[in-house]
Amino acid sequence: MISEPYPDNPVLMISQFEPEAKAWWNIPEFNLLAHNISVPGLLPIYPEVHCTENHEICQLITGESEINAATTVTSVAFSPLFNLTQTYFFIAGIAGVNPKRATLGSATFARYAVQVALQYEIDIRELSSNYSTGYIPLGSDYPDQYPTNIYGTEVFEVNADLRSIAAGFARQAHFADSSAAKAYRAHYTTESAEYKAATLAPGVIECDVATSDVYYSGDILGNAFENTTKLFTNGTGDYCSSAQEDNATLEVLLRSSARNLTDFSRIIVMRTASDFDRPYPGEAATENLLYADQGGFEPAVENIYRAGIRVVEGILKGWHSTFASGVKPRNYVGDIFGTLGGEPDFGPGRSQSLANSGAFKKRSVGAALRRRS
Repeated sequence: MISEPYPDNPVLMISQFEPEAKAWWNIPEFNLLAHNISVPGLLPIYPEVHCTENHEICQLITGESEINAATTVTSVAFSPLFNLTQTYFFIAGIAGVNPKRATLGSATFARYAVQVALQYEIDIRELSSNYSTGYIPLGSDYPDQYPTNIYGTEVFEVNADLRSIAAGFARQAHFADSSAAKAYRAHYTTESAEYKAATLAPGVIECDVATSDVYYSGDILGNAFENTTKLFTNGTGDYCSSAQEDNATLEVLLRSSARNLTDFSRIIVMRTASDFDRPYPGEAATENLLYADQGGFEPAVENIYRAGIRVVEGILKGWHSTFASGVKPRNYVGDIFGTLGGEPDFGPGRSQSLANSGAFKKRSVGAALRRRS
């Protein structure tokens, strides 16, 4: 029988699978394995939340994919074992990366998470010639139209000021790299400099994350999801990283925040770049996805720790001066429905969305996808 919850947990790190989790184990700063707390509902292969001796820092491993993430985070966010009302949730994992915006090994910090694959899909081989992509927003006829059937998980916006603070902490890190990554990123050197960001050394980028359970590769899909990110955020989002779990995790934290169990303004989404989401000029998409030695996996995993430790230490060192009371967001935070209050700066807005119960007639004013003639 549970008599008292565990002490407040200032930082809960959310890892998605074992390599990301192990980046935090056996480090000199703290011992995450001092307490291993079994929680009903966690993934059987990751059945415990790991915590330091004083419970200041804990780690949850969700398992990969949206379903695993949603189920696992729900089990913890609504568990009586934890008091998470003042906790900072630090999503820290690896991801694919858009070579127009960042390079292998870099740490990206998101303001928006966009569920880019929540659309109609037509196989590109059966697509009419006036479409640029087989992805069409739900309830719409063309890729450049805002979805008229809204599920609520399409877009989440987190605290932009907190994101910038966290990115500033991470910029103090010395980033890992590899000879293979250096060699692979050199292929992205072009006369147009379209992929200049891909050729640079690892660093910190503030840009946004796309969520999809499908691992994708290629210019057509990469460009399509760049534009989906712009479309769904009314032109504000800046797609640079691709992941499987983030919108699922954020939906749970939104629902628990609506019950005052968590604080949605205390979320940091960091993804380090393990591979490029599209090939370099002249390379096949299958080669890029399946066979090429991009050399980014090991430094990306290492940089979860190198960049992330700066974030964790920054929060704890500034706890009494800044973080205990919270970083008040100046931007909207939440989902497309305005569940937590305020007026979303993307989508149709809270009043219209509630009035129409998810059936909207909204055309995008954001950047449109180019259609093939």
